[in-house]
Amino acid sequence: MSGTTIPGEPGGRTGNLLVTLAAFVVVVAGMKAAAPLLVPFLLALFLSILIAAPFSWLQRRGLPAGVALLVVLGLFIVAVFLVGRLVGSSVQDFYSSLPVYQARLQDITAGFTTWLGGMGIPVSGELVSGYMDPGKAMKLVADMLNGMGKILTNGFLILVTVIFIMLEAAGFSDKWRVASANAEVSLGRFYAATGNINRYMGIKTLTSLATGIAITVWLAIVGVDYPVLWGVLGFLLNFVPNIGSIIAAVPAVVLALVQLGAGSALLTAAGYLVVNIAIGTFLEPRFMGKGLGLSTLVVFLSLVLWGWVLGPVGMLLSVPLTIAIKIVLDSHEDTRWMAVMLGPHVVPEPAPADAAEVTDGRM
Repeated sequence: MSGTTIPGEPGGRTGNLLVTLAAFVVVVAGMKAAAPLLVPFLLALFLSILIAAPFSWLQRRGLPAGVALLVVLGLFIVAVFLVGRLVGSSVQDFYSSLPVYQARLQDITAGFTTWLGGMGIPVSGELVSGYMDPGKAMKLVADMLNGMGKILTNGFLILVTVIFIMLEAAGFSDKWRVASANAEVSLGRFYAATGNINRYMGIKTLTSLATGIAITVWLAIVGVDYPVLWGVLGFLLNFVPNIGSIIAAVPAVVLALVQLGAGSALLTAAGYLVVNIAIGTFLEPRFMGKGLGLSTLVVFLSLVLWGWVLGPVGMLLSVPLTIAIKIVLDSHEDTRWMAVMLGPHVVPEPAPADAAEVTDGRM
């Protein structure tokens, strides 16, 4: 009996925590191994959550579920097709011009090295090319475009999965009421989770769309090649928290430097800075509010974790996935403390007035 650990004691809590962490490691390892199968399903799931709002709106207007689903998916497919046609031609032109851009960037790097030498700062050309390789800068752009293309190759599978998810969702609540004894409570938590994720995805989509349009217009004014391509890239990477906007700005600024010179590169960088400050700092928090309840550190760590597990798609969906996990943890008393730790800074509540008076009286 002396070696038995009581669950309520600190030793029991430590053991439960270790078991939870071990289970988490096993689940993450399984997700990473199953990423090729899991990524299309997650994309389909979050697309289903995203189109649930217009789908329900059309149903409330009297359209049958099948017709409403066809209308929503038809509009989505048309939008993706039009954007794909615009971006596809830009991608082909960019790849054909890539050797020219690389040669110009090498000339600019060599000129910069010579200028530093003239200013009395001797810099080895090999050192500059080793740490500031122009080919690597352009390869970064090509890798991002290739990543977008790999996501689109699963388009048919994602579309079919979305259709089945939306058709299955109509009868999900009735099935769960039959299967579960505590159905209303669990359904309430489920609808709260999907509602929060849907709200986040909806607001993030609108702000990302505004970001992409603003960047496209600004780059067209400056005169940078392929403004639609960089606008679409800005739209997609705006879903990646913290560093997405910085990554989106790199290829456009480099291209502006190569194509138009240092002045236009500065104008391009300034445009990205203004757009992201206006939308990401002022507009988006105004509509998003504090309902998500994730700390900045957790957002960044979730970006790293899901990006490592699921690749670029994991980075795009890092915040929704973490929100879903936080809501699940918050729904159980034993794991609520984990949800609190994932949340933002909590201001302690002030002590009651009567307690303060008693303390003062004792003093």
